[in-house]
Amino acid sequence: MFRPCIDLHNGQVKQIVGGTLDDSESPDTNFVSENDSAYYAELYRKDSLSGGHVIKLGPGNDEAAKNALKAWPGGLQIGGGINDQNARFWLDQGASHLIVTSHVFSNGQFDQGKLDELVKITGKGKLILDLSCRIRDGKYWIVTDRWTKFTETELNEKSLDFFSQYCDEFLIHAVDVEGMCKGVDMNLVELLTDKSPLISTYAGGAKSLDDLEKITNLSQNRVHLTIGSALDIFGGKDIKYTEALAFNNQYESSL
Repeated sequence: MFRPCIDLHNGQVKQIVGGTLDDSESPDTNFVSENDSAYYAELYRKDSLSGGHVIKLGPGNDEAAKNALKAWPGGLQIGGGINDQNARFWLDQGASHLIVTSHVFSNGQFDQGKLDELVKITGKGKLILDLSCRIRDGKYWIVTDRWTKFTETELNEKSLDFFSQYCDEFLIHAVDVEGMCKGVDMNLVELLTDKSPLISTYAGGAKSLDDLEKITNLSQNRVHLTIGSALDIFGGKDIKYTEALAFNNQYESSL
């Protein structure tokens, strides 16, 4: 299934090459929208396209994020700088789920106490753990801080099983191919299909409707696909938003 997204950088809707995000003001950017975050939220609401995520890529994005959530209360997830101090605020703003990575890791180490405190606020049902990863030495490692820092936690059957106790879904960007439109990392998709106890949303590299069909069929719809830079509403030339939406509608009607 296709999941929509709204990626925010400096208050604007953008599509960014994931591996270039750092503390600089100018990561490699594929697209900067003339439309604001509420425009996309209203589009997804009109088409009943739920389960999408709003990601704040660094500071300066709170107002844009709030505007998106206001445009479709209960229809969008929110991630980026979420912690136990602001979790209740973002739920009150209308987020269906909170997406968290960096807060539950400290200096590359998983922090059980921080995760426990967060779950006290959100419950399992409103928390999504972002286990976005990069490849190092032939293995997938969870990365934090806008995907720039490796943790010491490998993404594998053991970690997926452990983290599934605390959240409703996983969100996983294949950072090495994010924003490149060169094809998805099917090895990662297969890992999620075979080893994840939960529904996962995969993001990174999607370049055609064939990717969407292949992932949906391979995983029996246990892995959903976010399409960003290849989508025409984000300046892409390879996939039309209306086609991705039609795929969802057709798939759901076949169930």
